[in-house]
Amino acid sequence: MAVALRLKMMGTKHRPFYRIVALDSRKTRDGMTLANLGQYAPLGKEATIEIDEEQALDFLNKGAVPSETVRSLLKKKGIVREYRKNENGKSKLVWVKRGAEAAK
Repeated sequence: MAVALRLKMMGTKHRPFYRIVALDSRKTRDGMTLANLGQYAPLGKEATIEIDEEQALDFLNKGAVPSETVRSLLKKKGIVREYRKNENGKSKLVWVKRGAEAAK
């Protein structure tokens, strides 16, 4: 099953907010989800973004594909793709939390 990270529209007319969800890529925008990863509220004085980073990284590193909008929201929260070398010396593209490796 191909998993995608997308926005699920919620709210009322002229007051939308979105949930960031993991779902089967063949489902509709507001279809059944596998997991709620957070929410995004674009209206108000400041847009608010709340993401369960640990769960999002888990889905991404298992092969989930984020939509363009979700990818930009993840980037704002510091979750990016980077090349990492494994024990064999081969490079692999993985999703990481920026700044988390510097703290170790």
